[in-house]
Amino acid sequence: MAQTSATHTDVIDLLVEQHAQIRHLFMQTLMSAGEERKQSFAQLVRLLAIHETAEEEIVHPMARKSLPHGDALIEDRLEEERKAKELLSTLEKMDTDDPNFMSMLDRLRMAVLNHARAEERYEFPQLRSHLGPSQLRTLVTAVKAAEATAPTHPHPGTESATKNLLVGPVAALTDRIRDAIRSNKS
Repeated sequence: MAQTSATHTDVIDLLVEQHAQIRHLFMQTLMSAGEERKQSFAQLVRLLAIHETAEEEIVHPMARKSLPHGDALIEDRLEEERKAKELLSTLEKMDTDDPNFMSMLDRLRMAVLNHARAEERYEFPQLRSHLGPSQLRTLVTAVKAAEATAPTHPHPGTESATKNLLVGPVAALTDRIRDAIRSNKS
């Protein structure tokens, strides 16, 4: 699960804090080597997977129905998320010492940071202005619940609430079993 502070004013604060954690994990992964790089990359993969799932299940559907031109706004974000998941999935299959890993990781970093900037510039301010403070506070609980049951690895092609709800539980169970087996081998 994402490591965030215990309380948040609202869901926008939570997501922006997670964006900062993602930026930090990218830098930590890029600046490290060996086992440290593997560990920070594993943390990055997990945070990206659960963060995007929660946005796709909770935040984007709310934006779609609440914001003027919400469909177009969210379609752009979902396309960005699909491309990032594909690249993340490819990276996850590589050894972190592979000569191509760092350049691909930097491509992913740029795509994810551009995506986060678009959310913070276009989607989040509109949500804040179109939803009431109590709705935004309530969404924190919904996002945290979605994160608690989200897959921990990327699953390209599941960038909608419906697909996440259909495929997500099985993918999450499979991911979490795989994670447990890997951690027991360490």
